[in-house]
Amino acid sequence: MSLATKRGLAAGVLTLAMLTTVACGKTENNSASNAAGGSSAAEGSPSASAGASQTADSGASGEKIKLTFYSYNLATAGQKEGTQQLIDEFEKANPDIEIDGIPVASTDINAKVQADIAAGSPPDVAQLVFDGLDYAVNNFGAKPLEDIVPADELSKAFEGFSPNGLKLGQLNGKTYGLPFTFSTPVLFYNAKLFKDAGLDPETPPATWAEVKQDALRIAQKTGVSGVHIGGAQGNDWIIQALIGSNGGKVLSDDRKTIQFGSPEAIGAIQMWQDMIASGANDKLNDGDVIEAFAQGKVGMLLFTSALQSMFVSSAQAGGWELKAAAMPSFDGKPTTPVNSGSALFILSNDKAKQEAAWKFLNFVTSERGYTIITSKIGYLPLRPAIVDDPQYLKDYVEQNPLIKPNLEQLDRLQPWVSYPGPNWHQIETTLLDAVQKSILSTGDITPIMQDAQKQAQSLVQ
Repeated sequence: MSLATKRGLAAGVLTLAMLTTVACGKTENNSASNAAGGSSAAEGSPSASAGASQTADSGASGEKIKLTFYSYNLATAGQKEGTQQLIDEFEKANPDIEIDGIPVASTDINAKVQADIAAGSPPDVAQLVFDGLDYAVNNFGAKPLEDIVPADELSKAFEGFSPNGLKLGQLNGKTYGLPFTFSTPVLFYNAKLFKDAGLDPETPPATWAEVKQDALRIAQKTGVSGVHIGGAQGNDWIIQALIGSNGGKVLSDDRKTIQFGSPEAIGAIQMWQDMIASGANDKLNDGDVIEAFAQGKVGMLLFTSALQSMFVSSAQAGGWELKAAAMPSFDGKPTTPVNSGSALFILSNDKAKQEAAWKFLNFVTSERGYTIITSKIGYLPLRPAIVDDPQYLKDYVEQNPLIKPNLEQLDRLQPWVSYPGPNWHQIETTLLDAVQKSILSTGDITPIMQDAQKQAQSLVQ
């Protein structure tokens, strides 16, 4: 079955809807990218119109400050409740600030922000995906926190934050977004299928060579798919993690040169191609495999940890045991997990609203905020100490040990690279298309990846 396989069950449609949000799927950025590509500098520039409907003295009269907050979590079943709890607790603690949480589908949020900026009425705070960081800064006018918050206050707020996590929302030495919903690639696996194949579920594979060996055994002994590496559709964060773990990069450090045609990048994708050619990895698309894994019909799945709660419920209902391990490595090389997820950005030009928005961001990313995000929404806490604190997540982590491999990857975390300029989404799509073509091909993929690099380089501005 090809990557374009149609979903035949209604459950598959529902699964795909969840996947689009938790994995920050391709369509989330597509319409925004088109809008961005068709906008003039005057239209896209925050300075052109973003402040047109805002006043410089919001809240000066002592009235309650109202912040508009665009969030795709609020539009997503299973995530809106926890997100609303964050809003409710913040408003209770800050009665002078009202958060107008506006649900916007993940497929629409970037395009809506773009259109509202052009109309002169941007949201005050927006939940945006990390791969659009460069565009959020240079076209949406995201405000650096260093320009809003006194240095000593900001430094105190950042105490206890995962240093690698904090870097995710930084560009050119300034912090534009605070990590909100966040996950890393995790190897989920079915302990029952491991046992049925004569494998020890307490010793999961640690390298890709071991994954291939175990996956082939599962396929041979049980008749189901051995492994599925996710991420060939949607966004390139897992692809970036694979390339980085083989010593490569997708973009040079000076953000000028595309590098996913390098030998290291090609080697990472060749591993994936070999997995499929050998029969260890299936040829299904991510949506179909997520459904099949939930039904206990796939041995291993590398994908976002945000699917954990769904898989736990499916395993309990299906009578099989779910386990999780860290992202496998290339022999002799350290893994470089790359995050998926989103950050919160302040877009308001109004000083009083900026200060109120900072209070909201500070609460959402506090110890209490991340406790809600992890226990109610299902994402990682980027304040590691709270997982051992009984006031916050200690009991939750003890009851949910599957989160541990995800937490352990924070020390090796690398930021999801956002490509420069207004063509960032086209560059990402170019890589995705090349990877999809490569992993299903039977020949040398070097020309495919190098041609994609040249095409992407022509889009860099």
